[in-house]
Amino acid sequence: MAKKKNEITLRPHVYDGIQEYDQHLPNWWLFTLYAAIAFSVVYWFFYFQSNVGQSDVQRLEAELVRIETVKLSSSIDVSNNDLFWQMASNPDFVDAGKQAFQTNCVQCHGADLKGGIGENLIDNQWKHGHYPADIYHTIYDGVKGTGMQAWGNQLGQKSITELVAYILSHHGDRASMESQATVKTD
Repeated sequence: MAKKKNEITLRPHVYDGIQEYDQHLPNWWLFTLYAAIAFSVVYWFFYFQSNVGQSDVQRLEAELVRIETVKLSSSIDVSNNDLFWQMASNPDFVDAGKQAFQTNCVQCHGADLKGGIGENLIDNQWKHGHYPADIYHTIYDGVKGTGMQAWGNQLGQKSITELVAYILSHHGDRASMESQATVKTD
């Protein structure tokens, strides 16, 4: 027997006195179901397979780095060596320091920080002190009688702290740098 359109039919079985309808689902309901399935496939691909979208953990880590950057940049104490080491592990400070280095320092110290006209900045031999505060003051005040000019008035405190962070980022961790550093007497 052919079923007419919009005719209500019931299934032939009964369970606990309940008889089921035997109807097609409405089109709006099917559209919603298929759209939800399509959305879940796109969402899964975008966030978990293509690595285009950031996961919640990645967004949280990026936000924590941003907060740490703001916190560190607002509390610059140039005598605090611990603060410089924290900045050296923060990618925002290191990237800004790299840009400042490439703009102002690469001519003398080389792109690889191994020196040239200026001193080698990645070995563990330092003429003017190996502590971050010493490096900061060397950049800020310069070194009289050498080609190292005073950058304090040109770059400012924030850029110089970023430069120190960039230089320290090439030295691994604090303990290894401070234990292996020697002072040159040239």
